[in-house]
Amino acid sequence: MREFLRTETGSAAILLAATVAALVWANVDLRSYEALWGTNLSVRLGDAAVAQDLRHWVNAGLMTFFFFVVGLEARREFDMGELRDRRRLALPVIAGIGGMVAPIVIYLLFNRGLPSADGWGAAMSTDTAFALGMLVLVASRFPSRAHTYMLTVTVVDDLIALCVIAIFYSEHVSAFPLLIAIAIFAVTVALKSRSVRGGFLYAALGIATWVALFESGVEPVVVGLAMGLLTNASPAARTDLERASDLFRLFREQPTAELARSASAGVVNAVSRNHRLQQLYHPWTSYVIVPLFALSNAGIPLSGEFLVRAITSPITLGILIAYVVGKPVGIIGSTWLVSRLSGGRVRPPVGWAAVAGVGTIAGIGFTVSLLIATLAFSGAQLEEAKFGILAAALCASVITWIVSRATAMLPKKTRARALLGTAESIVDLVDPVDPDRDHLRGPEDAQVTLVEYGDFECPYCGLAEPVVREILADFGDVRYVWRHLPLRDVHPSAQLAAEAAEAAAEQGAFWEMHDLLLAHQGDLLLPDLVTYAEQIGLDTERFRDDLDGRTGADRIEEDMDSADLSGVSGTPTFFINGRRHHGAYDIVTLSAAVKAARVREALRS
Repeated sequence: MREFLRTETGSAAILLAATVAALVWANVDLRSYEALWGTNLSVRLGDAAVAQDLRHWVNAGLMTFFFFVVGLEARREFDMGELRDRRRLALPVIAGIGGMVAPIVIYLLFNRGLPSADGWGAAMSTDTAFALGMLVLVASRFPSRAHTYMLTVTVVDDLIALCVIAIFYSEHVSAFPLLIAIAIFAVTVALKSRSVRGGFLYAALGIATWVALFESGVEPVVVGLAMGLLTNASPAARTDLERASDLFRLFREQPTAELARSASAGVVNAVSRNHRLQQLYHPWTSYVIVPLFALSNAGIPLSGEFLVRAITSPITLGILIAYVVGKPVGIIGSTWLVSRLSGGRVRPPVGWAAVAGVGTIAGIGFTVSLLIATLAFSGAQLEEAKFGILAAALCASVITWIVSRATAMLPKKTRARALLGTAESIVDLVDPVDPDRDHLRGPEDAQVTLVEYGDFECPYCGLAEPVVREILADFGDVRYVWRHLPLRDVHPSAQLAAEAAEAAAEQGAFWEMHDLLLAHQGDLLLPDLVTYAEQIGLDTERFRDDLDGRTGADRIEEDMDSADLSGVSGTPTFFINGRRHHGAYDIVTLSAAVKAARVREALRS
């Protein structure tokens, strides 16, 4: 999620630059602007051809990849993120629907009885990429959960918007090509359900579905979201990682082209297809496709006469008020209603100030709104709609900045509650900490529990050790738990070192041995371990007997099983109050995560 948002932050600036460039271009030389984007481009295969101008190739072709990435992230949230707890699905779904219904009603009030009422679809959908990027830029104090909540809400928004495009803004629909598209997609779903692999196969099926929908008259960008939602996300399994290590070891012993391909395939297949595709396409959609879309669609000739007409146009005013007022009212109101009707059992994962910020920034309807506007309007009406969309994006960003600044002025405890809320956090750690079993450092009744799955031979665990020590020294209310996850396929001495730590634990010296093992990661053979036992004053004969009898092996296997259940496949992996910590484990990042967990615990107490 952090990688996703980091990309959106950078792309927001590029998108703004592309929008400004389009406006400047259209006002300096409108003829060349329209001439370029109106250039016809056709793709032929024998007698069959797909022909559109460049603007429509961007809108209906390249934007398919944008919605594909949105679908990938939605599926990732459903499989691994906030929505994996299915009880949490109702709130963003209802908030997403409410955030679309309210703007539509406002737009129709401004355009009742007019032909322009048919353009209601241009006033309902949030631009996920642009809104997320601007949220990070103008409201950096908001917690990452606010970004996640917004993403889950706008995924519903995008799904409904694409259904609206397909149903209400597709003209002259031909039944036969539509049936072909449905049949091809059904084959895709059947192959996916049987776990058939093959990236080129699914790419070919996606292209075939897109062409069939295009020929049917249905807007084909829906294919992108559908294919993205089909792509499962999952953490890397330890068995797949071990297989990749075995394949690489074979290649290291005999570096042939065939074994190189096998090793490469093993490494690639250890990572879920969802993550691989997102890493591949997301930078392209953020830095190339969406800015190209803005450049090809945002150009409006701004004259005094046009501005006078626009600010009194029911289309412009309907879109502007729908986004600036309707979006926050719909999202905040529906979120409050669900929380109220459920008696507080269903609550947003953030505080109400963050919910308000999500509602206001959702007033950026740039990409999807422009796409629907080009389908619903033409000529002067299209220019008025574009002006309303651009004005709404600017106003929504300013209002969100004001909400962020106002929240920052609240007293510390009130501000924390307003941003973080009091909803229960999802627990990722399947096997809870047991003081009678787990190896603990720090007070048993501490507010914050930091669990690390580690490997004594892993160099990254060695780098994390001083960070953990500093956190324990800086925070008096943190307890630290070490659980074993020896990566035996890459660290040959890790298992023996873990058993040595358990043998030391039999004599009440686990942490003394733990510290020595991490301090001497290159010296973990049996003579070294016996030397360490002597240094910390253990009964070496008993220590050797426990090692020979593998006294701690069952305990280590239990830790490894709990790691598998919690989706842990690498080291070090940290959990803070049961919630998996993603990202860096330097002192600044881990300290910030510990502080946030401490604040959440204080709000609940």
